[in-house]
Amino acid sequence: MEFGGRYRVSATRMKVWAALNDTSVLKNAIPGCHRIEWADQDQLDLEIKVNLGVVQPVFAGDLWLSGIVPAERYTLSGRGRGGLFGKAEGSADIVLEDIGEDTLLMFTANGGASGQVMKLGKAIVGKSAQKVIDGFFEHFGDAMGANVEPLGPPRDP
Repeated sequence: MEFGGRYRVSATRMKVWAALNDTSVLKNAIPGCHRIEWADQDQLDLEIKVNLGVVQPVFAGDLWLSGIVPAERYTLSGRGRGGLFGKAEGSADIVLEDIGEDTLLMFTANGGASGQVMKLGKAIVGKSAQKVIDGFFEHFGDAMGANVEPLGPPRDP
C-alpha cells in the first residue's frame, strides 16, 4: 500500500526539521501515540493505538532514520508489533524544500501488515493508514505552532 502527500508548512525548513525530530511534537501530532522516545541517535521506540474501526490494537514499534541530510531529507523505516493482530511495517521518505519563507514537506510512504490486521481487508487498513497520516499532518502544525496546508498527492519523480 502506498500513501503520501505534499504540505505547505508556514515555518522555515530548520524549524520544520527540528519539529520532525522533537519527540514531544511528534507525540502530540501522532494520533493514538502513547509513547515515543529516542533509543539511539537514529532510532525511536514508540507505542501507538491504531483505530481500525471495529478493533483498536496497540502496536509497539521501532523507527529508524537513514539517508539523513539535515534540514533536507531522510528515510524513516519502521516495524510495529500488534500482538495477536500481527505485524505492520513500512518506510517513508520525507523531503523538505523552501517555498519563500515557508517549507514544502513531501511525504511518500509504503507499507503493509500481516496477520489479523490484513484479514480486515486492505481497504479498511489502507483507509485507516491514510487517516493516521492525514491526522498526523493536521496535528503537526498545531504541535509546532505553524499552519499546515495540504497541497495534494506527491509529485511524480
